[in-house]
Amino acid sequence: MSKPKAGPAQFLLRPCAADDLPALERFAAASPVGITTLPLDRAFLTDRLQRSIHSFATEDVSGEEIYLFALEELATGNVIGISGIAARAGFSDRFYSFRNEFVVHSSKPLGVSNRIHTLHLCHDLSDVTLLISYHIDPAFVDTLAPQLLSRARLLFIAQHAERFADRVAAESAGLADDNGRCPFWDAVGRRFFGMDYPTVERLTGGRSKAFIADLMPPSPIYVPLLPEEAQWAIGQLHPVAELPFSILLDEDFDTDTYVDIFDGGPTVQERLAMLKSVSRSRLLQAERGSEARGGSAASSPHLIINGSRQQFRALLLDLGPEGERLPLDATTLELLAMAPGDIARVAEFDSCPAGEQP
Repeated sequence: MSKPKAGPAQFLLRPCAADDLPALERFAAASPVGITTLPLDRAFLTDRLQRSIHSFATEDVSGEEIYLFALEELATGNVIGISGIAARAGFSDRFYSFRNEFVVHSSKPLGVSNRIHTLHLCHDLSDVTLLISYHIDPAFVDTLAPQLLSRARLLFIAQHAERFADRVAAESAGLADDNGRCPFWDAVGRRFFGMDYPTVERLTGGRSKAFIADLMPPSPIYVPLLPEEAQWAIGQLHPVAELPFSILLDEDFDTDTYVDIFDGGPTVQERLAMLKSVSRSRLLQAERGSEARGGSAASSPHLIINGSRQQFRALLLDLGPEGERLPLDATTLELLAMAPGDIARVAEFDSCPAGEQP
């Protein structure tokens, strides 16, 4: 497989600032039903921004922190993507999912044995670090921008590990149409609530789902008893989730164990140290020099983040063969808010961008 070329830096990932509110509102307005970590509510988004700014700034951590990142196109300065991290899923409450399990029922007299798919309500993922609020401008889905927007968060977690869990999870939107009809919710959750899928999603607004689980039956759900459409929806993706999910899949997240209690979409999880970008990353000292540019036979794309928290910066660009130091020109050092002698975390990136085949 040939490696994609990043060339000179085209995009910059940084912490969201107060004046990014219009960008958050724009992405919230474009979100389909079921994507609720950025609801179209100015008061909520303003509070979320302020919480994020405080999280990047504070030295005292509790697990309640939310970190929001903005992706800029360097040529225009426009914000083309948003992503985030919740330090602890559910924070002070249980974080519920359905766990996929299989039970075997057998009868020796009849010579029959059946392996049956069941869903068990659980809070196994309570207290893990959660990747949230991934949104990308559709005009950039076929560039390397989505890769930077998603993967750089993992390097941020690794760089500031004392603030996060050693296990990371992410929910992916399941199947729902534009009218809010969700096959899985209609067959399972709606049986116990007098509300439709869009209403229950608005009630959570990106918060804990414990109040839903409190009203759900604790007994396993036998999947063969569900309508065929609901069975088929388990583990399936909303089209808007396919790109970010493919990136998580390439990072080697486990995708088969858990599904969302609302829409049945896959909930991925894995130990941070096992993820590709983190396991490949190295700490290198920056020095003034000339990095390899796109077109050089010896160059390859690398994710680069600085070591700062409040002034966090991340780029994706081509570098030459890795040595013990990181040569960067003056422009790149400025973009990364770094000076010669500062330490960066660097990870080679070799996956195909969206729209390309190996």
